Amino acid sequence: MKALNAAVPNAPALRGFGAAAAVTGESPVATLGSLRRQTLVTLRWGAVVGQALALIIVSQLLGFDYPLIACGLAILASAAVNIAVTLTMPLDRRVSDFEAYMQLGFDLWQLAGLLWLTGGITNPFAILFLAPVVTAATTLSRWVVVALGTMAMTLSFSLVFLYQPLPWSPAGSFDLPMVFKLGIWMAIFVGSTFTSLYAWRTTKESRKMAFALATTEAMLAHEQKLSALGGLAAAAAHELGTPLATIQVVAKEMSREVEAGSPLAEDAALILSQSLRCREILEQLSQRGDEGDMMHDALSPEDLLEEAAEPFIGRGKDISVSSEGHEVDPVLQRQPELLYALKNYVDNAVDFAKSRVELSAEWNADTLTINVDDDGPGFETALLGRLGQPYASTRGRTRTAGGLGLGVFISGTLIERTGGTVSYARSPMGGARVQATWPRDRLSITANP
Repeated sequence: MKALNAAVPNAPALRGFGAAAAVTGESPVATLGSLRRQTLVTLRWGAVVGQALALIIVSQLLGFDYPLIACGLAILASAAVNIAVTLTMPLDRRVSDFEAYMQLGFDLWQLAGLLWLTGGITNPFAILFLAPVVTAATTLSRWVVVALGTMAMTLSFSLVFLYQPLPWSPAGSFDLPMVFKLGIWMAIFVGSTFTSLYAWRTTKESRKMAFALATTEAMLAHEQKLSALGGLAAAAAHELGTPLATIQVVAKEMSREVEAGSPLAEDAALILSQSLRCREILEQLSQRGDEGDMMHDALSPEDLLEEAAEPFIGRGKDISVSSEGHEVDPVLQRQPELLYALKNYVDNAVDFAKSRVELSAEWNADTLTINVDDDGPGFETALLGRLGQPYASTRGRTRTAGGLGLGVFISGTLIERTGGTVSYARSPMGGARVQATWPRDRLSITANP
């Protein structure tokens, strides 16, 4: 076992996951999936057409008598709003929560006006109160859903008592009992509440998942760019070698042609010496690039753990690394996803540990297992089943605060991308254990010669 508690300056920790995991509230994801103005206009045009067809069918085909002009004016009001929005605002923009509330609120009032003219709560089309509320639940923030839901329930409840007679033949011959009317309103209330909550919950989960996956891809791309710097340096050294060789040849020719001891001879000698120095620097860069391929792309399990723990040395916790196997020591292919995930797990362990963190690797002929253990408070029992899901965290002074939300989801996703599986349990040290297991061949493992 190797202890990594040397007194070195505190290296910059990998805080990208910390920043991402802190995004556990609704503010970053609340703006995702907001309504476009074109969507509201299109839905309202659909309502205008549907309402107009209903009026024509009821009046012309069924022959029921009702205030046709007043109903037509209510439909024209919706059409006028659509025309005004189309002429004054760009339709391809996303609307704010307040604008969406105002437009959907108008739709509720317009529907309530039509229902007031045609039977109130006894009109079968009263079920359409659900539409604006469910639309808000799938796309807008919580306050808009609550406000529109309250408005819809208030308007529909008022229609239990305030309404014009339902168009019937003969006029006024159809009247439902009050209990039945209240039952209809209760059905609308329960239906809108249930469907809105269901839509809001499922949409919220999909937004979080989309945001988490996008963050994973961004962080992985960043790590891959860092990993490519060594190869870029080697390529630059190779490309610059040819012009430097030309400068050296010209400087040598100049030294032979000019008189010894003259200012030009000194300048030529200076150019030659500096070009030689540049060549030496480029050779070092090229050698580092080659060494990087050997030293970084091919790692032993212990080297892998030491590299994952290095940024967190000096943060007041003892970090130890150990490795043990029953077969020939494996050589692992260095992968940015793997290192990034392990660094995040070590970061969490250091944050929550009381004094000690242990990183261990075990392998046999078929599998490689890496454990990250600490002596902290451990995982909450109630949360173990949800660890690895995005935003599976709570606020408070517990193991679940902050770093076990989006960060753990990203780490688990990266581990799975490399072919492994992750499990979470209680550590023999008394704290938390994160255990990642791979088939040996999934990490491009070969035997040491």
